[in-house]
Amino acid sequence: MEELLHYVWQYRLLPPGPLTAADGRAVEVLDPGLHNHDAGPDFFNAKVRIGGLLWVGNVEIHVRSSEWQRHGHHLDAAYDSVVLHVAGHIDGEAVTSRGRRLPQLQVSVPEAVRQRYGELSATQDYPRCWRIIRSLPRLKVHAWLSALLFERLSERSDACLQRLRLTGGDWERTSFITVARAFGFGLNGDAFEAWARSLPLHAAAKHRDDAFQVEALFLGSAGLLEASALPPSASSAAAADTYLARLRREWAYLSHKFSLTAPMDPTLWRYLRLRPQSFPHLRIAQLAQLYHRQTASLATLMEARSRAALHEAFATEPSPYWRDHYLFGLPSRPSRKSLSAASRDLLIINAVCPLLFARSNTFGDEAPMERAIALLEELPAEHNFITRQWHQCGIDVATAADSQALVQLKRQYCDRHDCLRCRFGYEYLRGCPPGAAPAPAAPPA
Repeated sequence: MEELLHYVWQYRLLPPGPLTAADGRAVEVLDPGLHNHDAGPDFFNAKVRIGGLLWVGNVEIHVRSSEWQRHGHHLDAAYDSVVLHVAGHIDGEAVTSRGRRLPQLQVSVPEAVRQRYGELSATQDYPRCWRIIRSLPRLKVHAWLSALLFERLSERSDACLQRLRLTGGDWERTSFITVARAFGFGLNGDAFEAWARSLPLHAAAKHRDDAFQVEALFLGSAGLLEASALPPSASSAAAADTYLARLRREWAYLSHKFSLTAPMDPTLWRYLRLRPQSFPHLRIAQLAQLYHRQTASLATLMEARSRAALHEAFATEPSPYWRDHYLFGLPSRPSRKSLSAASRDLLIINAVCPLLFARSNTFGDEAPMERAIALLEELPAEHNFITRQWHQCGIDVATAADSQALVQLKRQYCDRHDCLRCRFGYEYLRGCPPGAAPAPAAPPA
């Protein structure tokens, strides 16, 4: 209920006519202030006129005014800057730690808003607001998607900058870790990042001109040369695999040479519902070739100006052994096992664009940020459950910029039931505008 009161205050869905404080003074809301989602008063820098006197300060909101004291605000100096206490029901006074008695305004949630919020909260449909999407002006939809895209890029930029701090400001290593995480293609993203962080790149750099040694170091440090990394069905065949034996010998030599610690726990790698072309063995073999050829260096990725240039940078095939294998000891039908165009698009989306955004934020240069957005607008949209659902609701999903915005919408708003912060949720709560297009007959399948 308190969240709804915040919503009513923020968007001024107040009762029509003059407002009156509990002590009888007239109240006029000039500016509800900035909503605070952290500790402290709920709204900062509000402007309200109380009894003809203009006040600029903070506003605190509760369901019942007695919660002021129950929450200990009467003892907390952080709440001394509050100029108005708003409550759904007034059942007690609000006094600051300095003894100042606050004016209080009783505000109720409009019944229509309460009812629509109940609909959003109760429905099991996704998206919950599907009924009003087709009625929204395209400009409003585009504006919200643009804001969501910026949010997503900012979050991913922050993750890159966190990696940068952990690597002591090493951009090249940060780039490698970011690309490695993207090679996990979702399911194994965390495992790939953990592996890349622990990988002794200083050792790999000394043997970068030897593709076999790089592959042995990569697979060995990932724990994928261990017997426990193989499924039972492959154990007997792997025992006679001469390529695996060569890799193990090379890994033993390199780990001794560089005094490397124990490899990664192979049980961290996931295979369930994973297509063979996404098995970590093959992905790491591809990444080893990419590292050996040095075509996807930080400079190359940051200077590329088009999707085609980045596709060329990520063009890689693993060593010949992997042309007819997905796992050690289990032959497969021969194929090139190179990265598909769709996979390279995902690497651009999940690695290159966040790195560009992070570089832009670090160096105060807008050019990389603009290039990241241009790339996303050049790339085709991702096809997944999220984009299909929103497309059925009437939203055009043409580019990766659109699909990334919708991924952000689902994960940060829909999944958290945070309709009150969503612009589509706002439109739902205020009701369909006059002359709106009719809603579809049923929710998206």
